[in-house]
Amino acid sequence: MENKADCRYEPWFAWAVELQALAQNGLAYTENKFDKERFERIREIAAEMVACKADMPKETVEGLFCGEKGYQTPKLDTRAAIFKENKILLVKEDGRWSLPGGWVDVTESVFSNTVKEAKEEAGVDVRPIRVIALQDRNKHNIPRYIYSICKVFVLCELLGGKFESNTETDASGFFTLDSLPELFTEKNTYDQIKMCFEATASEHWETRFD
Repeated sequence: MENKADCRYEPWFAWAVELQALAQNGLAYTENKFDKERFERIREIAAEMVACKADMPKETVEGLFCGEKGYQTPKLDTRAAIFKENKILLVKEDGRWSLPGGWVDVTESVFSNTVKEAKEEAGVDVRPIRVIALQDRNKHNIPRYIYSICKVFVLCELLGGKFESNTETDASGFFTLDSLPELFTEKNTYDQIKMCFEATASEHWETRFD
């Protein structure tokens, strides 16, 4: 969710996120009906804060912010770093380019989701061989989202395949670091792509994590 005032730098945003998480966690564990009412109200206040500051309908914020149950944890997003002749594979979506990837489905592992997304978005078969980095998305990408995401960058061996028309991406291509197209920076930045180049060139890469 994007805030017109660039909420990455405003403390109220972090407070609202923390309040929502505390309320959700409280609802997951309490059995007292009065405490449940209090936690529901805290969650509602957090949504009202975001709706007010971001100039969005409260119902929209609640749909994005208050729809989950159980103990709150970050979502997982995998991104496949696939190289050929010192060029990295990117896919095009809505006019911008990113590493193939997406949410880790509940039926998938990081390994299998990386394989699945590479096939679905780029049409290629890959073998994940190394985790490059585990990153807190809100520390590296903009705009900041109201929920937290752990981005998993995975170095992959290209086995074969080719791009095929699909409902998620419009094209694919291999690019050098100094000839990157316009990036889908919500999904990956120049620094993240550069990190992938550094990882594939290193014989003893150590996984980076926040």
